[in-house]
Amino acid sequence: MKRTMKRTMKKTHVSTVINGDEIDFLCDPSQTLLDVLRDELQMTGTKEGCGTGDCGACSVTVDGVLVCSCLVLGVEAEGAEIQTVEGMAGPDGDLHPLQRKFVEHVALQCGICTPGLLIAARSLLANNPDPSEQEVRFGLAGNLCRCTGYHNIIKAVLDAAAEMRSA
Repeated sequence: MKRTMKRTMKKTHVSTVINGDEIDFLCDPSQTLLDVLRDELQMTGTKEGCGTGDCGACSVTVDGVLVCSCLVLGVEAEGAEIQTVEGMAGPDGDLHPLQRKFVEHVALQCGICTPGLLIAARSLLANNPDPSEQEVRFGLAGNLCRCTGYHNIIKAVLDAAAEMRSA
């Protein structure tokens, strides 16, 4: 009778900054950043939609760059600064203008795509505080939504951009 031994991967220590907080965690070298955020760090705001980088539901920023966290390994977070949807609200719990405008414009339904859309919209507005409708549509093109039809999402982002410019 042949005996097989289960191989265990050595976990890697990672030091990073997530939403302004210094965080250390251990992860398997093959574990995605999405899995680390959800399973290891209990930050379940970031959602898995497709697992292949096609839907944008798991969008986060890494060192200011918008990425699908399902395509980034957790070990790649070493020394990086990561922003997730959990970090959008202010320290006093006040919603970010984008979050408020998504609610006001009813720009969400089932909620799977919403965190990724919010992160993508925040990334867009950080680089272009006064986008046209076409620029918003282009900036959010990597985020798929099966429920809303996008009209209210685009209105919410444009309204938030106007509010943020006037603040």
